[in-house]
Amino acid sequence: MAPTSDGRALQRLLDELGRLPGIGPKSAQRIAYYLLEADTEEARRLSTAIMEVKQQVHFCPVCFSYATRDTCDVCADISRDRSTICVVSEPRDVSAIERTGSYHGLYHVLGGVISPMDKIGPEQLHVRELIGRLASGEVDEVILATNPDVEGETTATYLARTIRPLEVKVTRLASGLPVGGDLEYADEVTLGRAIEARREL
Repeated sequence: MAPTSDGRALQRLLDELGRLPGIGPKSAQRIAYYLLEADTEEARRLSTAIMEVKQQVHFCPVCFSYATRDTCDVCADISRDRSTICVVSEPRDVSAIERTGSYHGLYHVLGGVISPMDKIGPEQLHVRELIGRLASGEVDEVILATNPDVEGETTATYLARTIRPLEVKVTRLASGLPVGGDLEYADEVTLGRAIEARREL
């Protein structure tokens, strides 16, 4: 027997929720049933918020973090220390470091990490743009804040080797972060101390 249109709509919602990272079949089911029981206004607010974020948020053309204006809030802030750039893998890592209150420089988001298994090399990341930013001579230090896992360490090693000839100081977050962990999940105190105790590469 063919599924009803109602059944197809529910299955389509379950399929789309299941595509989200960290959402398994049971979580997708819980969210879908919650939305079914929510009033129409709550569902409308959620769909509007999703559409607005897709329409209004874009990548900053300078650092590749998220922005709602021409550039992101950090790049637009003239009070930031422009002699330091903190290099991270993803825009969410910027939020994690900002929460510490320990860093006041600029950022550069790579858009991933070097991962031969996934066929991601330096060419697929925003490395060329980073080197371009360093060519101005305004930057004294680059802090490599990729995650302390195999791909993050590989990326940091590659960047250190690439940046060193430009005579810019290259540092790495201190090893207070757990190996294999994500910056996104580190608590503010640990991450703040890792920034303050960074080591030169």
